[in-house]
Amino acid sequence: MVKPICVPCGLFYRPEKNGQPVEEGKPHRERDQPVRWRGTNPDGPRWSEYKEWTSYKLYIGDKWKCRGCGSEIIVGINGIMAEHFHKDYEEVRTHFGGDAIPFVHDC
Repeated sequence: MVKPICVPCGLFYRPEKNGQPVEEGKPHRERDQPVRWRGTNPDGPRWSEYKEWTSYKLYIGDKWKCRGCGSEIIVGINGIMAEHFHKDYEEVRTHFGGDAIPFVHDC
């Protein structure tokens, strides 16, 4: 795999952490689900519909960082660790960092 490139800096990203958990969210529509992210996104009208997000899936990937500007990306997602309907989802989520896990609110 060619290393990811930071376009503004003209530098390759460097590995920062292997085994970085990341949580994918889904729009919050069910009352029994906890709200994991709340807010708005400045990307335009399509975001105004989804102001609250809840858990969907947990992944493990690799975090890379640009040594120029410091931006970080997660790449190399390889399979799903847990999904929201698994009985042990909250336990797995807590084990891997709980609310400290990066959360993706985009679908």
